[in-house]
Amino acid sequence: MPEDEPKRLARLEPNLKRRALIIQSIRDFFQEQDFLEVETPIRAPAIAPEVFIVPFETEDWLLAASPELHMKRLLAAGYDKIFQFSHCFRKGERGRWHNPEFIMLEWYRQGADYLKIVQDTEKLVARIAKKLGMKKTVKYRGRDIDISLPWPRITVRDAYLKAAGWDPLAEHDSLKFDMDFVDKVLPKFAKDRPTVLIDYPVAQASLARLKPDNPSVAERAEVFIGGLELANAYSELIDAAEQAKRFREAIERIRRERGQRMAMPKKFLEAVENLPECGGIALGIDRLVMLFCDADKIDDVMAFPSDTV
Repeated sequence: MPEDEPKRLARLEPNLKRRALIIQSIRDFFQEQDFLEVETPIRAPAIAPEVFIVPFETEDWLLAASPELHMKRLLAAGYDKIFQFSHCFRKGERGRWHNPEFIMLEWYRQGADYLKIVQDTEKLVARIAKKLGMKKTVKYRGRDIDISLPWPRITVRDAYLKAAGWDPLAEHDSLKFDMDFVDKVLPKFAKDRPTVLIDYPVAQASLARLKPDNPSVAERAEVFIGGLELANAYSELIDAAEQAKRFREAIERIRRERGQRMAMPKKFLEAVENLPECGGIALGIDRLVMLFCDADKIDDVMAFPSDTV
């Protein structure tokens, strides 16, 4: 029998109070470092075409799956350090860790690469833990997780060779990559420490720049804590011609595989011509709150997940 709504909301009150405290702590963290909080549209004529993200249509436009393109346009216009809490929308994403509408925290800064952005993330999580009285240990789903800095890094190549027995830089198979990640790679991550997975195959990082000394690898990092995928960082691609090429390939694949026509985000591509060297990240607020509330599912940290609206 479905839970009565007043009882459900009363049960969630401690988590929703902690959620508000976490969001305020994040704002304090960035404002103390002179980041500017910005707002960008959640509805646009074109978004970044990504093969595995299905957007919601709204008349002839699309709901944002991420604020990334507009935030980079701000960087291209001269903004130095920016952050945003953005409502994002992705069709078909509903489950224990997913809701079709969710909150994304993104931040970008000039002169940073993906590894510096990961350091920002470490400091941010440590700051929140301290604010909540957790210091260097977070209790999540029956385990004590040591979040002391720095967090362990492992390359994608090493992780797959160790856990799945093949080299994703030498063998390009997106389906095998995704299936083996869930079934073999992720379960091997340390249970009592965060894991930062770095240096992805180019095909797995459409908006990241290539490593100067190894063009088969893109400067992308993902952060995992307690089995939760929390954040995805890039050294941002600033080559407009290369970015347009990647977008065209994605648009064609989306048309072929889903029958959906995606527009080229032309204003963003024009802005890339002026984009400085920079790094950025997308962090799922709802999952971060799950971690700090020791919540088993995303519904336990949202007042109105999609099934209750």
